[in-house]
Amino acid sequence: MNASRTAAETIAEAAKLNREDPLIEGSQLIFPNYGQVVMTGDLHGHARNFEKLRRFCDLEHYAPRHVILHELIHEDVVSLFGKDTSHEVLLRAAEWKCEFPDQVHFLLSNHELAQVSGNEISKNGRVVTVAFEESVNQFYGRDGGRVMEAIEELIRSYPLAGRTPNRVLLSHSLPGPRELPSFDPTVLNRTPTADDLGDSGSAHALVWGRYQTPQVIQTLRELLDVDYFLCGHQPQESGYDVLHERMVILASDHNHGVFLTLDLSKPVTLESLTRNIRPFAGIA
Repeated sequence: MNASRTAAETIAEAAKLNREDPLIEGSQLIFPNYGQVVMTGDLHGHARNFEKLRRFCDLEHYAPRHVILHELIHEDVVSLFGKDTSHEVLLRAAEWKCEFPDQVHFLLSNHELAQVSGNEISKNGRVVTVAFEESVNQFYGRDGGRVMEAIEELIRSYPLAGRTPNRVLLSHSLPGPRELPSFDPTVLNRTPTADDLGDSGSAHALVWGRYQTPQVIQTLRELLDVDYFLCGHQPQESGYDVLHERMVILASDHNHGVFLTLDLSKPVTLESLTRNIRPFAGIA
């Protein structure tokens, strides 16, 4: 981190850079027809996998490479009273954005939306939204409030999805069978409103949806004019799963976690997507 910047200033600068990202159209990142996207799954503060991702991406030497980060916060701590250190990974991600503003990108997730909207998420007996804020305040002391304000500003700057020229949609999740009937795909073409982000809104559906059926996937392909989906959100003990031959679900938050590289200039098939899934365990 630049020695002249505080954590709050670095995080706020990353939020500003997100809003100024030249790839943003509405609430989508529109990627060019060259280079590569590195898509992750949920990271949940997994510091070792995050550092391996940085080493693999080597953005200083690969300018046409883009990386997508989502669900960085709410670490799965080992005990009920353990501290959530995921804010440290979030800061490192903000620093990475400041260093490579045109290559590092974020997407909104359900945990991050819950953190800024005040909706509680409980996991393993903990209210993780509360535990996260408590950990920030304990770590930063009297500056904790400023850091939390900057974190919330950063999260509000996240777009909802990314779209590639070879017909792949990148998002934290997709609407499920319950959400699809009221889902408005034009939410991707604008800055989401409070209603979009609310419990019955389309942005909320996009980051919270689960249990997609073949019919849901087919309908979303038609609505969004894409062929494949790369997502996270749904836990994967082995690192990834393929749903209905069109949706690849990635997890990056444990020792079997993975990420996926996507060549933006080549046609995409399910075989090419799964062939390019990389385990973090294989990165030195």
